[in-house]
Amino acid sequence: MRIGLLTEGGYPYATGEARLWCDRLVRGLPQHEFELYALSRSAEQEEHGRVLLPEHVTRVWTAPLWAPADDGRSYNWRERRRFAERFRELVRGICAAEAEPFAAGLYGLAELAREQGGLYAALRSETAVRAVESACRAPGASRAVGTAQVPDLLEFVDELERALRPLSLDWYEELGAVDVCHAAAGGVAALPGLLAKRFFGVPLLVTEYGVRLRAHYLEHSDGSRRPAVHALLAAFHTRLAGEIYAEADFLTPGNAHARRWQERCGARRDRLRTVHPGMEADRFATVGEAADCGDPDTLVWVGRVEPAKDLIALLHAFAEVRRAEPGTRLRIFATGAAPDYLADCRSLAAQLFPDEAADAVTAGENPVTFEEIGGPEVPSSADAYGAGRVVVLSSVVEGFPITLAEAMFCGRATVSTDAGAVCEVIGGTGLVVPPRNPRALADACLSLLRDPDRARRLGAAARARALELFTVEQNVAAFREIYLQLLARGPARPDGDVPFAQPPEARVPGHWTTPTWAPLPDPAGAAGAGGARAGTGRAGVDADTDSGAERAGAGIGRAGVDVGAERAGAGVGVGTGRAGASAGGGERPGGGGVVGAAGGGDGAAGAARSSEAAV
Repeated sequence: MRIGLLTEGGYPYATGEARLWCDRLVRGLPQHEFELYALSRSAEQEEHGRVLLPEHVTRVWTAPLWAPADDGRSYNWRERRRFAERFRELVRGICAAEAEPFAAGLYGLAELAREQGGLYAALRSETAVRAVESACRAPGASRAVGTAQVPDLLEFVDELERALRPLSLDWYEELGAVDVCHAAAGGVAALPGLLAKRFFGVPLLVTEYGVRLRAHYLEHSDGSRRPAVHALLAAFHTRLAGEIYAEADFLTPGNAHARRWQERCGARRDRLRTVHPGMEADRFATVGEAADCGDPDTLVWVGRVEPAKDLIALLHAFAEVRRAEPGTRLRIFATGAAPDYLADCRSLAAQLFPDEAADAVTAGENPVTFEEIGGPEVPSSADAYGAGRVVVLSSVVEGFPITLAEAMFCGRATVSTDAGAVCEVIGGTGLVVPPRNPRALADACLSLLRDPDRARRLGAAARARALELFTVEQNVAAFREIYLQLLARGPARPDGDVPFAQPPEARVPGHWTTPTWAPLPDPAGAAGAGGARAGTGRAGVDADTDSGAERAGAGIGRAGVDVGAERAGAGVGVGTGRAGASAGGGERPGGGGVVGAAGGGDGAAGAARSSEAAV
């Protein structure tokens, strides 16, 4: 099977959990071919280089969303009029209550970009700004967007051009040939898959471990962005999410919290299946299976130090714990930090414990320590979780709590706030309290510190639950089944292509795959197609032929014709893989396939086939 994996700001470039789960998925399915289509977010991300990819990743395409994308293409008056009509539909769907114009405008712009080139100049033109202004002032527009001024319109148009940049990519001829498009996130990352389904009928699978629409709502909600711009962008991403959820063949939220968001935005329940993220349990086996449950008087917090994690409430809660149990400690292990917020937390710790240096890290000296994972004392996250008996999570905003699942793998009792998918992950194996409630957080921590047997029982139950639900093996098995389900639904492509029409033995390398009854391929014909590499199956590189950079390769290929809309399977013959069409014919003779004619030939399925490929 040939899988097109779509990512934004993640695999194969970025670090972090977004990269890790994609890498685990790809490496867990070596029997399939993967092609990566990545939208990068920054130059630094690309400069760090890609991770080492396995051999069954056949190609990587990258498109930067951060760099200017002006291809120098300017439209004539007919094209400008067509753009204006489609763009007006798009922004009317963004600003008004009805969603129908949005889809018509989106696909209309995609067709224009596919036929005439990029949209960069048009989307930043005065025509676009005036269209947005008219939509904001039109009857039925929301009050928030109706207050937009010229600076708001210019900023929104700039952001909209970046979000719509995937419409102008040159990926789609290749992306349209895959068997399944798998978007590793919603929003802009799924936009190429949405167009591949629209133009080529490729099944679309969308996985969301963190709901992109929710992230856009929360982004700049602190007032750092002008209200009208925030409202316009939120409306755009709402419409885009609704279209993706409506058109996707399958949606795999990472938890019930994400699933509820998708259902409220129009996703059908029969297309939803919750697939929890897969994590490497072996990393935590030593700590999880050890008899030692860590320091009984130590609370552990692990994660990125940022406002959403609400360490301020945790510090106030620990002050209550410290008053009740003077011998307790709190060790904060940072995997990353927002510098200003980290400084605030250190300052608060110094105020709450004025007689002790809160920023020291010497064990046994201070009640609160701020430490980093990777040093000689704490070389890994497993060592961080193993430092104490109770692990605390104090977040007010949370998607899938990765650190909580890791603590469960380590067999630790947990105290968490009820945010995001926390209750779903814990499932009764830990204590959950309301967020922003230091007193409740302190009481829960004290109950486990004072009852070590209960903490041990909860930790063992938590590890058993994590091993059942959150391992890499269950994640890969779920996606293997979903890929097969998508193909088993039958052909969805406009050309009638049938999945698995090509026999699997045709993909096995070796000379014996050539049928004994067929003539050997013409070496001159194979070489003349553009330097294609010899092999079997989909062998060959893009050959620059007159027919449009078709693929050629010696052996048994995907023999196919455009006119007949078929791909011949076993028993067709041997020739070139996807040999280039003869000039003016529009056919693709291949694999010992149909004899091509310069003016077009009969490509009907099962038609008379020649024993030689017409190249």
